[in-house]
Amino acid sequence: MRVSKEQAAKNRERILEAASRLMRERGISGMGVDALADAAGMTHGSMYSQFGSKERLVEEAVAHAIAAKRREVPEGLALGEYVSEYLSERHRDEPGSGCPFAALACEMSRQSGDVRERFTAGFRGMIGLLSGRMASALKPRQREEEALAMAASMVGALVLARAVNDPKLSDDILRATRNRLGD
Repeated sequence: MRVSKEQAAKNRERILEAASRLMRERGISGMGVDALADAAGMTHGSMYSQFGSKERLVEEAVAHAIAAKRREVPEGLALGEYVSEYLSERHRDEPGSGCPFAALACEMSRQSGDVRERFTAGFRGMIGLLSGRMASALKPRQREEEALAMAASMVGALVLARAVNDPKLSDDILRATRNRLGD
């Protein structure tokens, strides 16, 4: 039985939603096809008919996760508010709906060129988002440098805050980085 184009698009979106969440929760290598099919309420066959391979699915799911997080950022959100929300305990504790850069960065060096290209383009977008919220008194190159350092600090702090097994240290990492970036 053939699926309508509309239903196929809905199925594709459901798979991408589930894949982007599972990747951020379990990592790319921890996202098995069985778990993904279960989470999306689909069969293996329907996933392969949509994407052809797990690598293609990962590529599109990475792009999907990045775009979804970008859409969540309100247009008028001030830089300090963005930093505070990013470096919050809530964001740390909800990786499945959190930043794909912090969730997936450690795995990217082992991914295909296409997956890494999507990740890189998304990270450049984050730098642009930060740079666009910085004081206009800075020259464009200075804003880009500051935004790059800020993005690296934020992602690194979130990765470390999730990695350590000491809750106080985890909170301290987030707080200290928020304070440093707020200066």
